[in-house]
Amino acid sequence: MGLSVDFGTPVNTALLVYILYSVQRIILPHIPDLTPKSVPTEFKDGYSWMPKSHPPSILYQTYTPKTLVKYDGKDGGRILLAIDGIVFDVTAGRNFYGPDGMYGNFAGRDASRGMAKQSFDLAMLTPIDQPLDKLEDLDAEEIENMRGWIQHFSHKYVICGKLVENDAT
Repeated sequence: MGLSVDFGTPVNTALLVYILYSVQRIILPHIPDLTPKSVPTEFKDGYSWMPKSHPPSILYQTYTPKTLVKYDGKDGGRILLAIDGIVFDVTAGRNFYGPDGMYGNFAGRDASRGMAKQSFDLAMLTPIDQPLDKLEDLDAEEIENMRGWIQHFSHKYVICGKLVENDAT
């Protein structure tokens, strides 16, 4: 018993054309040209274009209290602060950590004790010519506060170094 297909009927002809078209779409899919026709000059649908210049690279460095203090954001410079030995570049948060910001006294300094105690008092800052604050008198809640700040900063800002004693190399 043989199978015969009659291509003379319109239904069979339409099915054959549809099958051939579908096979052609699978084998040779249409790939749209995604290259832009011109260089965009403004944000519209997303950041799919290169910025005018690459942001400056930030090198991971070792800082001491004396070398960190110059990164206080004055004169529009970079703003760094340290929490528990981790140095963060908080320049992007200039409104908070800059000279006129509510956390401005932490700029260029070890902010560990102030963050742990939720205090902006200048008394929370260790003088830059003194040894690093060992934070040994902090209670569990204060240590947890400090860890919360470290986690927050780690997700928001670039870690750019570590803070060591003034006489460390």
